[in-house]
Amino acid sequence: MTSSATDLIEDLFTRTVERNPGEPEFHQALHEVLESLGPVLVAHPEFADSGVLERLVEPERQIMFRVPWVDDSGRVVVNRGFRVQFNSALGPFKGGLRFHPSVNLSIMKFLGFEQTFKNALTGQGIGGAKGGSDFDPHGRSDAEIMRFCQSFMTELYRHIGADTDVPAGDIGVGGREIGYLFGQYRRITNRHETGVLTGKGLGWGGAEVRTEATGYGAVFFMQEMLSTRSERLEGKTAIISGSGNVAIYAIEKLQQLGARPITASDSTGFVIDEQGIDLELLKEVKERSRERISAYANRRPGARFVASGRVWEVPGQIAIPAATQNELGPDDAAALVKNGVIAVAEGSNMSCTPDAVELFRQAKVLFAPGKAANAGGVAVSALEMAQNAAREHWSFEKSEARLKSIMVDIHSAALQAAERYEHPGDYVVGANSAAFLRVASAMLDQGLV
Repeated sequence: MTSSATDLIEDLFTRTVERNPGEPEFHQALHEVLESLGPVLVAHPEFADSGVLERLVEPERQIMFRVPWVDDSGRVVVNRGFRVQFNSALGPFKGGLRFHPSVNLSIMKFLGFEQTFKNALTGQGIGGAKGGSDFDPHGRSDAEIMRFCQSFMTELYRHIGADTDVPAGDIGVGGREIGYLFGQYRRITNRHETGVLTGKGLGWGGAEVRTEATGYGAVFFMQEMLSTRSERLEGKTAIISGSGNVAIYAIEKLQQLGARPITASDSTGFVIDEQGIDLELLKEVKERSRERISAYANRRPGARFVASGRVWEVPGQIAIPAATQNELGPDDAAALVKNGVIAVAEGSNMSCTPDAVELFRQAKVLFAPGKAANAGGVAVSALEMAQNAAREHWSFEKSEARLKSIMVDIHSAALQAAERYEHPGDYVVGANSAAFLRVASAMLDQGLV
């Protein structure tokens, strides 16, 4: 990287942090992307000269709103809602809604920024956005969740549409919540506009494989990474965090491909099952009964629940962090390396801290950032949009084949870009560079917008 490119990036980062104080997650995401782009800017000075970078780090639109609703006791509760529409150069805004107490503007901006690059990698003509609320659905009745979703959509509906912004689910937002949100949108607008949300029920516009997509996609990406070193998933012990959709369906696909996932976790701790996770029991506990992960160990002979400690201390050859951002730090990375891990793929967004990623680099562990490895979810969301537009419904087999093809293409694009910009095998540099080129080129073509 030339000093001029370095200086430009450092100056932009400093100014952006000063302009967005108190937003550490957003700052972290910015740094991770910007530090990768020096070689790209040397090869393409037109992006620096035209101010593309300055525009890229500023969301097109940030929406914050009040969400009042009534709980089952008749008490009025007020939450805060967000929608950060980051970049639409490649297509309508696209990104999930997260309902979790941790939600704030910094996290929404970090996720929207990441989503812009992730969506670009899919090659499907969608921009980047993210939204949600600090509402906690855990322990709430179906009636409370419905009332909250209706209030949330009463504000959000005016900012979304099939050709404007297409939300989906994320943490705390599954099929139930999407159903309530869509019902309120239909009620307010008097339009059965199936393309306005993805993650819908299969009977009214949803897509096969959407539930499985992020977990399946992370495993497909892992499979491609391993193949670069003549390794296979078959026979590998896998360490997984989380127990939501991403974790469950990563476990499912790993088992189908011959690996042995032995862990799952939630906010209370993690389980170790050396026989291999009993997938049906895990689905019963987490999807149907909505219990804590300890219930799995209570029902599974030989499994044990660990309330303290870290899941990353469990030995395994491959790891998929699939819970939340910054869940895997440098001590965790060191433990994984010590125990023989050879590949890590982020199932959640920005799962690993920068220090952890650097440790993986030093140890020559294959590492896939979330914008590449977990792009399967939004890829199938875009396939759902295509099916809605054509009023078609594809089979599970066709949808899964398309998903796998997209993940193979993302891997190839990241691998080739890493090689082109003198960081062979570095999927962070490769994914950031490939995605940036697609977004920046579109912005340059469309003028000063």
